[in-house]
Amino acid sequence: MQQRPSLSALAGPLAAALVADAAQLRLGIDSLAGATIVDGGIARSGGLEAGRRIAELCMGGLGRVTLQADTQSDRWPFQVAVHSTDPVLACLGSQYAGWSLSHKDEAGSFFALGSGPGRALARKETLFDELGYGDSGDPAVLVLESGAVPPAPLVERIAADCGVAPERLTLVLTPTASLAGTVQIVARVLEVAMHKVHALGFPLEHVADGVGVAPLPPPGKGFVEAMGRTNDAILFGGTVQLFVTGPEDAAADLARRLPSTESRDYGRPFAEVFAAVNKDFYAIDPLLFAPARVVVTALDSGRSFHGGRLAPDMLDRSFSGTGCGGAGVKEAGAKEAGG
Repeated sequence: MQQRPSLSALAGPLAAALVADAAQLRLGIDSLAGATIVDGGIARSGGLEAGRRIAELCMGGLGRVTLQADTQSDRWPFQVAVHSTDPVLACLGSQYAGWSLSHKDEAGSFFALGSGPGRALARKETLFDELGYGDSGDPAVLVLESGAVPPAPLVERIAADCGVAPERLTLVLTPTASLAGTVQIVARVLEVAMHKVHALGFPLEHVADGVGVAPLPPPGKGFVEAMGRTNDAILFGGTVQLFVTGPEDAAADLARRLPSTESRDYGRPFAEVFAAVNKDFYAIDPLLFAPARVVVTALDSGRSFHGGRLAPDMLDRSFSGTGCGGAGVKEAGAKEAGG
């Protein structure tokens, strides 16, 4: 396999700093089956800065996340901006929510999708074969978009799958409707683009650099509204610029096909789309999950190609609306635009 940075080694100090700064970040720290559990919005309130740092942790130490002002917006004046020195590894190898985690017993069931650098230790996804990447060592860190603490047997299994002692495992929990959850989901704007780049068959080795930005929405009241707003921030307000090598016509084609506007399900707030398919996430066109606007710069020629458009009216409709309610949907089993 190609020699690349160890996500685990890079993320370890970030996880340790998150735990050390838990009091000022309004995070809860507990131990379960020997592992460290970081509560980013279940019993503790968390906050924007916690979400920003969790987002960087989720990118395996290969991304930078900032909160900044958007001087062009009158109604939603702040943004989450993301940059990665290695967008393929940071976004697909770490940040992508690709590890399905579940447990069921007489006490009930739990399901969540695991993000973060621990995925590269476990290598449960065929994606890592495509990336030609695997990690080793410890610690193991995962981020779960969940409103519930995973059961102890699942925690033990995660540690075993990652090849670490439970004491070297950290699980960070960020409910969708929390402030920290809102930031860490919107910070997936670049990851969403990279996931669609992969789905479209564009050579990942041609992606040299990337940067993205999306508006910071108000947290929704309830899971479905919160999921809708964080998705809409990317689908209708996200902008990504990718810098690619290779033929100019390939860059132009990517710019045309990449935006969310190219999906058959584009045009309604995500919560409405979700309701229209009876809350079956997998019935939604997967090509919907993409930033609203893209710029693809062909490094070999210096030309840039533009695709998609921002839709501020849809952001207003989503961020100001009452949503469609969350009855019958469990947060731990849901997905966001990042997969």
